[in-house]
Amino acid sequence: MASPPTRLLVLRHGQSEWNAQGRWQGQADPPLTHAGMRQAAAATEQLGVFDGIWASTLQRAALTAHIIAELLGFGPVQLDLRLQEAHYGAWQGLTMREVEAGWPGHLAQHRRPDDAEPIDEVIDRVSSCMHHIAASAPGGEILVVTHAGVIRSMRRSLGATDHRFGNLDGCWFHVHSDRGISLGDDVALGTATTTSDTL
Repeated sequence: MASPPTRLLVLRHGQSEWNAQGRWQGQADPPLTHAGMRQAAAATEQLGVFDGIWASTLQRAALTAHIIAELLGFGPVQLDLRLQEAHYGAWQGLTMREVEAGWPGHLAQHRRPDDAEPIDEVIDRVSSCMHHIAASAPGGEILVVTHAGVIRSMRRSLGATDHRFGNLDGCWFHVHSDRGISLGDDVALGTATTTSDTL
């Protein structure tokens, strides 16, 4: 009989300063806004206690996770580089208007700049991290705080229909003992959205 999967609730971080300014973030590291900190705190009202909590090393995700862990009384937060957002190269720090001006039609065609991190590399590193996390608590439930681009890339790799994720929204992923990953239900804990889920 197969072992039960480890369930990962993977959430997007709270609002960052560049979310508020409408700037493309990627692996740039702007801090949370006060609103983002409040979003993280408010999310705890809908969360229980988990067997562990992991986060991207970028401060907007790491601080979101630390706020949740402190308020719910569990942790420590485990940080992992593999949970970082995709690197968006020349777009990082630009507004949507600036991206459209410099790369006409790229956004409508779902294209990235030439120096962006390839999607398959994002999926490979995040999948590797999910298996690593699952091994820390086989059959358990782990909270993971990361980025919208990470969540969307993983969902698309599993055949899901793409859609936007607001701050503190996300979904469940099931990591199986045979190294497979399957998709669970979406979760909406956030109260604010931004102009772009990849910002």
